Amino acid sequence: MLVLCVAAAPAFAQDIDRAPKSEADADADGFSLMEEGAKLLLRGLMTEMEPALDEMSKALSDLEPALRELGPKFQQLIAMIGDFRNYDAPVMLPNGDILIRRSEPILPRPDFLPGPNGETEL
Repeated sequence: MLVLCVAAAPAFAQDIDRAPKSEADADADGFSLMEEGAKLLLRGLMTEMEPALDEMSKALSDLEPALRELGPKFQQLIAMIGDFRNYDAPVMLPNGDILIRRSEPILPRPDFLPGPNGETEL
């Protein structure tokens, strides 16, 4: 028995290399930690915002028919207004009315008078 104990080699602890890491390795670890932190933050935001986004999507789908109906009327309004730069800032009157004055007056269209043979010059 004594022979077996002496014959068995002792087990040594493994040496751990405690040499300092290079600066590039330390930066890589820092970036990976930052990436993980950013991922966790974004996942948390997504889980918190998911119910609100679902509700907003449902509300927009409910409004879609009304918006489709409003589209042509809005296009007519934009055509009537023309360039927004032609208007001054809105002014609120004491009675609560809001005026938006046109800064450049609309020039009247010239009357095209027909020529002697009913021709119109352009």
